[in-house]
Amino acid sequence: MRDDGTLDDQQNPGVAAGRSDVTTSSERPATSTTATGDTRPGHHRITSPGGTTTRSARLRNLLAPGRSASGPAAPGGPSRRPGRTAVALAAGVTCCLGLAALAQARQETGADTAARAAVASADLERRAAADAADAASRSLDRVSATTPSATASPSAATPSPTTADPDTTRAPAPRKQPTRPADPAPVAGLTKTQMANAKVIVRTGRAMGVPRRGLVIAVATAMQESNLYNVASGVLPESQEYPHQGVGWDHDSVGLFQQRASSGWGEVGQLMDPAFATRQFLAALQQIPGWRDLPLTVAAQAVQISAYPDLYAQHEWRATKVVDAHLAAV
Repeated sequence: MRDDGTLDDQQNPGVAAGRSDVTTSSERPATSTTATGDTRPGHHRITSPGGTTTRSARLRNLLAPGRSASGPAAPGGPSRRPGRTAVALAAGVTCCLGLAALAQARQETGADTAARAAVASADLERRAAADAADAASRSLDRVSATTPSATASPSAATPSPTTADPDTTRAPAPRKQPTRPADPAPVAGLTKTQMANAKVIVRTGRAMGVPRRGLVIAVATAMQESNLYNVASGVLPESQEYPHQGVGWDHDSVGLFQQRASSGWGEVGQLMDPAFATRQFLAALQQIPGWRDLPLTVAAQAVQISAYPDLYAQHEWRATKVVDAHLAAV
């Protein structure tokens, strides 16, 4: 094999094997002159009908379709396929280009991934800084809202009534129920016990619908009969078994109005009850025709039938004061 890539025929060293486009040694000149004028003995150049052909030109001839190894294809003749060398060379070039493209794609993918990671890391740092600043701001707001500054005046720290939170204002105190008036103080020289008995007479009469005139007549009658005390009878021991405030000796007369069970006023135990005794007296008074227009002593005597009818009138002024005092307190 020569340095120009051709094989010598072993039988005839001067002739290239399998080649029809070369001349024999005898036909070649002893020396060949290159394009640059270099003449070297024994160095032959492969020539083509068109002139001198270099190794690179011959390679291009192999790769070019429709050309033979010795030159251009004959007109109208069939084109020759590239040889094995051209196929291998094309495959190698294609493989190199593919590897280069793959390496470039991996390099670009790695760079893109790194850039995205850097952007995400920067975004996380920015969000963390913003959250920290927001938390610090809220903390300062709470401190300023709940803690007055050291230089603030006391009036500035205390909210004005117009800006106070409605939820924190004190609810109005519940309205107190009206208290019942206390019993009036004793009047007309009476004791507390006498005033308490007069109170029973006034309230019982009001419950019955008796007008003020009838209440005055009833109180004045009790003043004359028992001095406004619930009195038992000394001759009727049964009466002393009930609550009483003294003992009298006027036959079997008992209670505030000295009513007698033997006269049909009621049972002894009933007559010892001040409220029952009052109802019995006022019921009898209302049965007298025109009692409201009668003098007090006449009206009282019509009910009591006393041996001393004129004595009731002396208590009228005191009875009026007592009744008025209790009516004002009801």
